[in-house]
Amino acid sequence: MAGAITHDRPSTAEGRQGGPLIVTEDANLLDDLLRLCAAAGARPEVHHGVPERGGGWDTAPLVLVGDDAARRVRGAARRRGVVLVGRDQDDPGVWRRAVEIGADHVLVLPDGEQWLVDRIADVAEGVGPPALTVGVIGGRGGAGSSTLACALAVTSARRGSRTLLVDADPLGGGLDVLLGGEAVEGLRWPAFAASHGRVGGGALEESLPALHALRVLSWDRGDCVTVAPEAVRAVLAAARRRGGVVVVDLPRRIDEGVAEALAQIDLGVLVVPAELRAVAAAGRVASAVGMVLRDLRVAVRGPYAPGLDDREVARLLGLPLMGEVPVEAGLLTAQDRGAPPGGDGRGPLARFCAAFWERAAVAGGGV
Repeated sequence: MAGAITHDRPSTAEGRQGGPLIVTEDANLLDDLLRLCAAAGARPEVHHGVPERGGGWDTAPLVLVGDDAARRVRGAARRRGVVLVGRDQDDPGVWRRAVEIGADHVLVLPDGEQWLVDRIADVAEGVGPPALTVGVIGGRGGAGSSTLACALAVTSARRGSRTLLVDADPLGGGLDVLLGGEAVEGLRWPAFAASHGRVGGGALEESLPALHALRVLSWDRGDCVTVAPEAVRAVLAAARRRGGVVVVDLPRRIDEGVAEALAQIDLGVLVVPAELRAVAAAGRVASAVGMVLRDLRVAVRGPYAPGLDDREVARLLGLPLMGEVPVEAGLLTAQDRGAPPGGDGRGPLARFCAAFWERAAVAGGGV
């Protein structure tokens, strides 16, 4: 059981951080906390009370205070990232003691072990702000959503952002193929199909194929076309913890795995060709996606049917207009040569994507 008192988290710099500070004289509790630190890959500092001035109390990314030590740390300087850890779920005084020491959370073992392992691993890994995560989905088949997803990711990487492109559509043919990297070594989705619990963000990034200055999680050419929802959740959570940008190419069918992906997306882009049948199909997709994703916007792709323009398409769908996806001559020919969508930074598609990320930067992580 874990209860939140505040939602503030300690700030951490990019890169690997120090381990947590443990303050307790309870030998059994200390054994459990050391075991959980080992499971999270962190090496803690242990004290019976508040360290002397300049010690770990001020500098540790996370402080775990045993309930036995709450009185001894009551006069310590207030800081973020303090967790009060106990064993008695029926002790109402634990919340009062947490307030007295300025704890962010109260944790009761053993119920809260997984939460605590994840939190320790976060600080050991050096987690900063989560990645801006953008999902791209087609309003109908052949809408060009995979092309736009690749172009957004390529443009983000060219701008210097850590970028991960995730192919969430097992029947889409593989984004690594679209990027000309189907032969590049690295893990694909089937390697993560049985994942559960926590996936290390750094290990995930290093294991994936590197293409055009970004990392790509795609599908192999095998028979596996399903990944358990808990695996999707764990992998995307790991990708987001690394910061930067995550772009997810989504299928139009919404199953449990896709719902897990949608739950971690900050902004959805619905790509809709400007024709009436496509708008009708996109309306059904938007209705299903909107049950999970709060911020969904429409990107309209021409040529336009009579009586339609981008604003009218957005009005018919009842969605905010993100913009008009430009038509780029020679795009398929360039892909046949191995050039990725948006690879030419001067082309109309690349300019459209650059403007998208510029708006994201101005908005401070949202468009």
